[in-house]
Amino acid sequence: MHLYFLIANFAALLVVVSLAQPLAARAKLSASVLLAIVGILTGVASQILVDERFGGGLGEIASHLADLPIDSHVFLSIFLPVLLFQTALTMDLRQLAEDAAPIFSLAVLAVIAATFTIGLLLWPFAGLPLVACLMLGSIVATTDPVAVVGIFRDVSAPSRLVRLVEGESLLNDAAAITLFTLLLGFMLTNAHASLTQGFFIFLQAFLGGIVFGGCAGWLMSRLLPLVRDFRLAQVSLSVALPYLVFTLGEEQLKVSGVVAVVVAGLVFALQGPRRVRPDDWSYLREVWEQIEFWASSMVFVLAALLIPRLLIQVEWSDIGLLGLVIIGALLSRAAVLFGVLPLLSFAKLSEKISTSFKLVILWGGLRGAITLALALAVTENNVIPPEIQRFVAVLATGFVLFTLLFYGTTLRPLVRLLKLDRLSPFDAALQAQVLANAQADLTERTAALALSYGIDPTAADGLFARDKIEAEKVWAELADNDEIADRHRIILGLIALARRESQLVQDKFRSRAVSPEAAAVLLRHAARLMDQARAGGRYGYNRAARDLLGFSWRIRLAQLVHRLCGIDRLLASLLSQRFERLMVIRIVLDELSVFTESRIRPVLGPRVAKLLAEILDSRKDATTSALDALKLQYPTYAVSLERRILSQSVVRTQALEYERLLDEGLIGPELYSKLRQGLSEEQRRSESLPSLDLGLNTRELVGHVPLFAGLTDEQKNLIADLLIPHFAMPGEVLIREGERGSTMYFISSGAVRVAVGSKTFNLGRGEFFGEFALLSHSRRQATVTALSYCQLLILKADDLANLMQRFPDIKAEIDAVAARRQAINREIAHTSF
Repeated sequence: MHLYFLIANFAALLVVVSLAQPLAARAKLSASVLLAIVGILTGVASQILVDERFGGGLGEIASHLADLPIDSHVFLSIFLPVLLFQTALTMDLRQLAEDAAPIFSLAVLAVIAATFTIGLLLWPFAGLPLVACLMLGSIVATTDPVAVVGIFRDVSAPSRLVRLVEGESLLNDAAAITLFTLLLGFMLTNAHASLTQGFFIFLQAFLGGIVFGGCAGWLMSRLLPLVRDFRLAQVSLSVALPYLVFTLGEEQLKVSGVVAVVVAGLVFALQGPRRVRPDDWSYLREVWEQIEFWASSMVFVLAALLIPRLLIQVEWSDIGLLGLVIIGALLSRAAVLFGVLPLLSFAKLSEKISTSFKLVILWGGLRGAITLALALAVTENNVIPPEIQRFVAVLATGFVLFTLLFYGTTLRPLVRLLKLDRLSPFDAALQAQVLANAQADLTERTAALALSYGIDPTAADGLFARDKIEAEKVWAELADNDEIADRHRIILGLIALARRESQLVQDKFRSRAVSPEAAAVLLRHAARLMDQARAGGRYGYNRAARDLLGFSWRIRLAQLVHRLCGIDRLLASLLSQRFERLMVIRIVLDELSVFTESRIRPVLGPRVAKLLAEILDSRKDATTSALDALKLQYPTYAVSLERRILSQSVVRTQALEYERLLDEGLIGPELYSKLRQGLSEEQRRSESLPSLDLGLNTRELVGHVPLFAGLTDEQKNLIADLLIPHFAMPGEVLIREGERGSTMYFISSGAVRVAVGSKTFNLGRGEFFGEFALLSHSRRQATVTALSYCQLLILKADDLANLMQRFPDIKAEIDAVAARRQAINREIAHTSF
């Protein structure tokens, strides 16, 4: 019977948390604050009914509510991992990195400052050991973002303010719980550790959690492609991750499980979207939003139900001690906000944070369920003396009530008083322009609908004219505002282009027209475009665009492996991925040009649209050049890749057609399943990338060099044994002026540029270079750089001597070329003087 009542109570609480949302909206309160009030009142009422021994069904329900099997382990082991993980999933690690310094200061330094400020203020008056006062300081140092962020979003507070508060709360839970665990251990063991020892123990737990969480998040994200076609399995993996990380970190590795969960969530959120289809990732996020709603709401209600249990034997002297806690928390938080953060801005470690932001963050230090859970952990520990249990329970609970009922109800008016709920002049102008365009479209659509419905066209006359005139008036007033410079419009346009680029790549990944590896790189690149556009405008955007066309360190490393070990499989794989990326970028850039004309021009104006179009044209030219260079080198592979992209697009289009026929009832589920099965097989056949052959067969390359054309097959085989194949990428420096020469090169395909002093000339297929330093035993007199992808043959100095001795005709040709180049070098040297 007890189990049934327990289930019924939890079901009733779910009804309460569901109804709290609309009630809080009407009362203009945070839902979390309202839930806390409801929980407190329910807990008090239940306790009164139990104390009065109220009979009947109501009394039995009250007894079960007053004696819910909820302890600190439930909060910290069941609710905390999912709450932290879901918050981490919603955070953009790149944007978080932009404010890493202030977030770290608020999350770690502020926790340490609050712990010691509150502890030292209480110590002379509490009559308890310093470690107990410090432990209370760590308990109340952790902030709860749920209520604060909810208020910020209700009043449309700036996104950076929301990011700072979310980032702080994400990490300060970890810092506070780690510090609490350390101090609790000192108290239970009566250890007299020095401050230095305590610092290193804290650092070990914190850094250990970062390393373990990062590895776990990376590993779990690598498992996602194994279940790429199974959406429910992906969600199951994500749910398992925070609990595994928390449990293993705390129990087995003895590192901070909270830190590990946070870092695992951030890494999983960064890596996950690149390894599953966008629709599946959206589904996973939606499931986690539901989990977070249940968890955060239940945490507030259940924690509030415990408040009467924690507020035992309250004394008048506790009010004075509570006042010291409030003062200490405000002073320590203000010291970090107004003392440390300006120093970070001065040192160029962070963008300046406005005074209004600092005031709101200061006032937004609400405490919630985690503080109550840590206080409950103290009261449940029988080893801790009763006076310390009462001290922690009363002051921690009192401070939570104060922040929720005072800060929580006054934060919204403070945001409005500081005018943080108002749009910037640029956003206001942009909003007006969007509304003006929308009203114009609405008027046209209304007239078209009236015509199609057979309604008298005069019925549509002036239907939305007033709204249109008002929107155009506001836009006219704001468009000439000096604060709304074209530079801001360009930045906004570039950010819109980067976002659209990310969406287009996701669409192609969704239709499997692009491989997961290429999609991961392109999505990461789109995010970098956005970040650089936000930070550096068009210059930052162009710099990020050029970076994608460059050669990554992975390709450089693969080329080094090929050169040293003769292994070309990795290099071929990376080049094939580069081939695919360039082709997808070229297609996406064409679609972005259409997007600029149709969507950006009406909002940001023709001047900005023209400049954005020029930026896109420049990107297209550079991408086309890079792609053409590869196509010239590997034309057959290019055709195979183009066929693959076309095949995937056709399969996706056919799948959508089958879905439409099913929705319209023209085919049944059985036929649809059969048709989809055939498409799946076709999709699998065309999904893998074709293999890329670098064409580095030495004997074949020898045949491409005219110098060896007159030799017999046997002689060519002898020469092939002396030569080493080498693949060079555009921009690669093959020879540097002034270095000692030990090899010469034959060009089997491609082209190189030779720079001698201020003069340059190009060499192509069949020519050779580097021979002069070997023949004259001198240093290199030129710098040679690959102009395109090149297939080269390398001949070492000893092998050159052997070759020239055995083949007089080849020796004569090499000597003649060397003599001509020596004459050119002397002429250049004479001219330079």
